[in-house]
Amino acid sequence: MIIRQLNKLQKIDTPHQVDVRKLYDYDNAQVMHITLQPGESLKPHITPVDVFFFILEGTTDVRVGDETISVERDCLVESPRNIVHCLSNTSRSVTRILVVKAPKPLTQTRLL
Repeated sequence: MIIRQLNKLQKIDTPHQVDVRKLYDYDNAQVMHITLQPGESLKPHITPVDVFFFILEGTTDVRVGDETISVERDCLVESPRNIVHCLSNTSRSVTRILVVKAPKPLTQTRLL
């Protein structure tokens, strides 16, 4: 059995400059945990695989394509491959998001 404790994982360096921690990284999928402080956001980008976001805590502004919606905790949002998407925290409290990419991308995400 493999158990990974979030607070013991190192933050990974990304162009987004936010708290991202890799929970799972295999060929079939990749899972990241993102913490966004108030005012923080990811840069708009396009991922070459399907992605879904599960809001664990707080409210997150989720952009998929041309649509941006404030999504509350315990909700899942799907983002098809090759569609621009990003996450933003415009609230006054921390938001935490589980991001799942399936399968694991073989090419780089493209920042816009």
